[in-house]
Amino acid sequence: MAQKAHLLIVDDEANTLASLARAFRLEGHEATVCDSANKALELAKSQSFDLILSDVVMPGKDGLALLEELKAQAVPTPVVMMSGQAHIEMAVRATRLGALDFLEKPISTEKLLLTVENALKLGRLERENRDLARRLGKHEIVWKGETTRRVMAQVERVAASETRVCILGETGTGKELVARTLHERSPRAGAPFVTLNCAAVPAELIESELFGHEKGSFTGAAARHLGKFEQAQHGTIFLDEIGDMPFAMQAKLLRVLEEGEIERIGGERAIAVDVRVVVATHRDLEAQVRDGKFRQDLFHRIYVFPLRLPPLRERREDIPALVEHFAAQVSATNGWKPMRFTADAMAALEAHPWPGNVRELRNAVERLMLLATSNEVTAEVVSQALPASIAIALGSADSAFAGSGSASLSAGPLADRVRAFERQTILTELKRNHHQISNTARSLGLERSHLYKKAEQVGIDLKAVKNERER
Repeated sequence: MAQKAHLLIVDDEANTLASLARAFRLEGHEATVCDSANKALELAKSQSFDLILSDVVMPGKDGLALLEELKAQAVPTPVVMMSGQAHIEMAVRATRLGALDFLEKPISTEKLLLTVENALKLGRLERENRDLARRLGKHEIVWKGETTRRVMAQVERVAASETRVCILGETGTGKELVARTLHERSPRAGAPFVTLNCAAVPAELIESELFGHEKGSFTGAAARHLGKFEQAQHGTIFLDEIGDMPFAMQAKLLRVLEEGEIERIGGERAIAVDVRVVVATHRDLEAQVRDGKFRQDLFHRIYVFPLRLPPLRERREDIPALVEHFAAQVSATNGWKPMRFTADAMAALEAHPWPGNVRELRNAVERLMLLATSNEVTAEVVSQALPASIAIALGSADSAFAGSGSASLSAGPLADRVRAFERQTILTELKRNHHQISNTARSLGLERSHLYKKAEQVGIDLKAVKNERER
């Protein structure tokens, strides 16, 4: 059997324990034995097993009672029951209690090993499904507004191709998340997705990280090491912060992209690699090319399909959905009850500038939930966690209103103050842009349709403004 396992065998007969343990160990498995249900329960709670094989009829607590307690205490290990006094009612009850299988004694070694093999395969599939569900939840792209919809449409369009994608955006905008989505929606989804942050690896080590090395090729190379390109074979390699890659290394990467081959440090032959390359950077690569900090030939190799991710301040309509998503994640991770964000709290979060983008928002949500003293996050909690930014936002609003002769924003509910600030900001930009709707939307970093929606929310009739201008 290819997969080796750690088994717990429970039976009150010493000969049975010895013969089963010997059979499993001959197949390369590790076997722990015990002669009572109580001992088995303690072992199952304190150690990790791949499978529990238990007799049904035992003095004191029997195997069915053990099975029931294992399930009641959420022990995830699959259980196979066995008995020399088996009957249909016993088998049915064991199955209803959650037994994976029921074997009748005497059991042939061949039958026993086949049952174990099938149980291990099923357990592995269940773990993979749980891991996949957690991974998909963790790496889900959450959005609601038009700005992100347009980005996702581009992602969908390019994902199925082999086109090299260059993801552009500020730190924390989700560049790796988009790269992973490109991989998972591509024909290479079943192969590895491998990442390397070029800014995080010392210059002297990045070649080994990318291409690998042979044993003894340099001091400290105690064994052969496969680089990221080989690890990503038939899949996708994501090179984050490629704008920080050392200039000398750029020429070697260019050769790999041109030839489709890598050579390990200390190696004597080229190794063909079949990978899709996706890169990302927060830097202006075109400016780096002009300044001689980034190779122009490499730039043209990787800059085939640029994909710009907007900062969070340009997609504020996504903030409520993101907050809800992160709050659910934090609650699930910590075993907390769901927590609600009040309208005032959400308005404050939408008004925040978020220089750290989505990553900062995720951390802020967790901090807010820890600070909340009830089952809801209020504006007061937000002001406690993000005081400086709210003071700046409200101070700017006060200045804008003071300059326009309107009432000060120093009093009133936070949501009303934020709404008033947004209203005055839109009116100011409309005036500055001579009531040109498209130019106003552009200056505010909004889609035209989103400006109409936001204006309606704060009591501005843009259609009337437009009609007045056309007269």
